[in-house]
Amino acid sequence: MRRFWGWGVEGEGPTPAQQTKLGASLSARFGVDLGPALAPPTVAELDLPTPRVQPPNALAAICTDDVAERAGHTYGKSFRDVWRGLHRDFSHPPDLVALPRDEADVIALLDWCSDARIAAVPYGGGSSVVGGVECAVGDDYRGAVSIDMRRLDRVLEVDRTSRAARIAAGVYGPALEDQLRPHGLTLRHYPQSFEFSTLGGWLATRSGGHYATLHTHIDDFVESVRAVTPTGVWESRRLPGSGAGPSPDRALLGSEGILGVITEAWMRLQDRPVYRASAPARFADFGAGVGAARAIAQSGLHPANCRLLDPVEAATTGTDGSGAAVLLVAFESADHPLDGALARAVEILRDHGGTVDDDAIVARSASDAGERDGAAGNWRNAFLRAPYTRDALVGLGVISETFETACTWDRFEALHAAVTAAVLGAAEAVGAGPAFVTCRFTHVYPDGPAPYFTVLACGREPDQLA
Repeated sequence: MRRFWGWGVEGEGPTPAQQTKLGASLSARFGVDLGPALAPPTVAELDLPTPRVQPPNALAAICTDDVAERAGHTYGKSFRDVWRGLHRDFSHPPDLVALPRDEADVIALLDWCSDARIAAVPYGGGSSVVGGVECAVGDDYRGAVSIDMRRLDRVLEVDRTSRAARIAAGVYGPALEDQLRPHGLTLRHYPQSFEFSTLGGWLATRSGGHYATLHTHIDDFVESVRAVTPTGVWESRRLPGSGAGPSPDRALLGSEGILGVITEAWMRLQDRPVYRASAPARFADFGAGVGAARAIAQSGLHPANCRLLDPVEAATTGTDGSGAAVLLVAFESADHPLDGALARAVEILRDHGGTVDDDAIVARSASDAGERDGAAGNWRNAFLRAPYTRDALVGLGVISETFETACTWDRFEALHAAVTAAVLGAAEAVGAGPAFVTCRFTHVYPDGPAPYFTVLACGREPDQLA
């Protein structure tokens, strides 16, 4: 069962004992006693506002006012959202949750909402961290309906010749890959929310994936998009590329659900990789790691992954506890062995002062199915599990938030210093107690990195949001 108040499913993530141990570790780091963890809410203790609207008979079968569904569709998954859920604040849930079975149902729902002055809020997997799924729409509407697309969950058509597929927008990441696997294909888009987010959500938010160079965003895989809008069905023409003015796909990509409900898309795919190779490097100096990342990004090697973690980030994620910064480089291919590319990458890492242990270098093919994935696999698993740990921290009263940006290489050092100083200064100014900031590169480009900052601060219960 999905957690209605936080990330993922019930029973996953740190156990109460592990959360207590985590609290003790952070108490020592902050120099203060965090105290006991806040118990998660239960459905039985929720007291949601009475729904203000009811569906017409023709739509009753696809609408529900179930308490758990309404609570689970109230918030996304940012720190602010999880904090409010843990503190039992569900003051603005959707009046109804709609579960359309096909595009015709979506059309009928939008027609009803338009006629009855009801806010329609598209909902994919609910992993939004920018408030995109919230139904606090004010008094301009009679009510709000969360339109959950999870029943539109199929790969509808596969064009193996063009290596593309027409895919319904409500399919979750794992289900999508399971349906593409028999065709030997993959979308190869793995955001951190992969398990609990949908194709339509990736398109509506211009999602960034796990792979750090070349095809970093969902935009790179779009051939065409189809959506239901308040004035009818909208669809861009399916093409591999176009030079005819602005791309019409951009009308929907990144629209955050405000222009219509995305129902399906033609997506370009890739053959499933059979060769993989990776190597981690330790750097005593974070700046040297930055230089190595820049050299890799400008080398033309285009690794699938090029992730730099500062020492605190490496320790916090369990990637490396030696006190060094870590740069992970990984390659994959469906066509050829990767020994040459990996060897050149390792040479670059060592040229910039990185320490690469020979026994940490991993190269494998499909015939090595039982072999370990090495540091790349370990980091990927920690990456996907991190939101569970974040929720455990929020339960302990810790402010845990992230923010990402991008800059050119020549400006990174000044940006990093300014962000760190600003965050620590803000924490001190508002009396949030001890705080620290970590940084990692989520993506790297020839002209600059995308630094991703995490701030952890010792909040003051119950004033963490303030």
